[in-house]
Amino acid sequence: MTEATNPPDEVIAALLRRRPRVALVGASDKPNRPSFGVMRFLLEHGFDVVPVNPLLAGGVIQGQMVVAGLAEAGALDMVDVFRRSEDTGPVVEEAWQLGAQAVWLQLGVVNAAAAIAARAAGALMIQDRCPAIEWPRLALSDSP
Repeated sequence: MTEATNPPDEVIAALLRRRPRVALVGASDKPNRPSFGVMRFLLEHGFDVVPVNPLLAGGVIQGQMVVAGLAEAGALDMVDVFRRSEDTGPVVEEAWQLGAQAVWLQLGVVNAAAAIAARAAGALMIQDRCPAIEWPRLALSDSP
């Protein structure tokens, strides 16, 4: 799957400007992990982030209560996935079944079958990208 299968920049920018409520799957409490840094970035830019990690459920990461699964995260707009490509299919399916408007697979994470299914269900699917990189690349601002 190539970059061309992602939505146009304008669509990604509009999604990020909305600051959707995000479930961050694969959240880590280790500051050296990419998911920790992305979660911090999203929180600093006004996103409501729910960390999802069954091994850390009930704990707190960056002031946010960790839940075990997407169903426990409450109403979601976007699911940001930090998992291996081959493990993303069930997460993507659950995300759109729970009503997520967008599913975001992090850098290096691509799942063509999951993308086709998500798009068929009407969900926005972004792969092999990172919101913490896209925000400055798209010259987005914190001011309204």
